[in-house]
Amino acid sequence: MSEPISPSTYLTTEELAELIKYDARTIRNRLKDSVLLEGVHYIRPFGGRKILFLRHAIERDIGAHQRSSVDLSGSSAPAGMKQGNHGAQPRARSAKSEAHSVPMAAGGECHV
Repeated sequence: MSEPISPSTYLTTEELAELIKYDARTIRNRLKDSVLLEGVHYIRPFGGRKILFLRHAIERDIGAHQRSSVDLSGSSAPAGMKQGNHGAQPRARSAKSEAHSVPMAAGGECHV
């Protein structure tokens, strides 16, 4: 049996904007379809035009871009992960590389 739907499960654009402190226009114009993905972060109920955002997915993924980095092959993977044939796998990190890396504002690390 499925869980009952809470009123806070689905958010309108305006409710999401208030929750994450972004302007609703920014969500509609910049974040939707580049960061927030249909079927993952939002749905169109009954195939209509109205968009409802999925609160749990947004709360789960809100920091994902901050944690991601681009490796030299150009693929994007979360920091500390490498892409393989079966998804991301943990990458071993030495104590030496940890001690000499500086976190960057846009995510990723600068190794010195």
